Amino acid sequence: MDRHLSRRGFFGSLAAAGAGAALVTGSGLIRGGGTAARAAQETPVAGVAGATPDTGTGPFMLVPLPYDNAALEPHIEARTMRIHHNRHHATYVKNLNAAVQDAPDLAAMSPEDLIRNLGAVPEDTRGVIRNNAGGHVNHTMFWEIMGPDGGAPAGDLLAAIDADLGGVAPMTEAVTKAGLGRFGSGWAWVVVGADGKLAVTSTPNQDNPLMSDLVDVPGAPILGVDVWEHAYYLQYQNKRADYLAAWFNVVNWAAVEARLTAARG
Repeated sequence: MDRHLSRRGFFGSLAAAGAGAALVTGSGLIRGGGTAARAAQETPVAGVAGATPDTGTGPFMLVPLPYDNAALEPHIEARTMRIHHNRHHATYVKNLNAAVQDAPDLAAMSPEDLIRNLGAVPEDTRGVIRNNAGGHVNHTMFWEIMGPDGGAPAGDLLAAIDADLGGVAPMTEAVTKAGLGRFGSGWAWVVVGADGKLAVTSTPNQDNPLMSDLVDVPGAPILGVDVWEHAYYLQYQNKRADYLAAWFNVVNWAAVEARLTAARG
């Protein structure tokens, strides 16, 4: 992997729907009903004329990307973004809606609360909820913490990275190592632990560090990179290291810092 990224290359929100109709939660997930909420769900994704992702019927909704599909090029191509968001993420939402269709108590919970409390989910639907609520939460965060003008870590985020992870370069190397070391599909994360400090970890499949009973390093995720092949294969084939090196060019560090502030608040 080329670790000698240029400074410019390396350091190179979502609007709420109609008032009273849909709610954008702290993590950016949209919930709610009514005409405005349905319109938000049916809005074509930016850059895809006429495209309406199929998310089924239910309380959980797919938020449009906060930028055009091509906005992250050349690091992540438009085709990958379109398929990843409109098909893969939409499928997690559709499956989650189907899983709670006859369970109003689960349908009333946020996706984050579902994955925090998997032990309270009936065993016959627990696996489906784990995979699809996890996929929904993970991907919603993923879109939020990327952008065409990511800037650089600063303020409290930079101080935390320096204090807890040894600096930006060691943090980048640790996340990359976690992503490369994850066999098969999964995610690499930076989380805020119960002690308020940052840690780097990884999870399989669509597991999330909020699943405290299931993961090695529980915490509130502030940065997460998808290392499922669908996130990079069209552009990078099997070169996961090249994808990870490129991905750090599109991190929206201001969004990561906002998540740090929320996690510590």
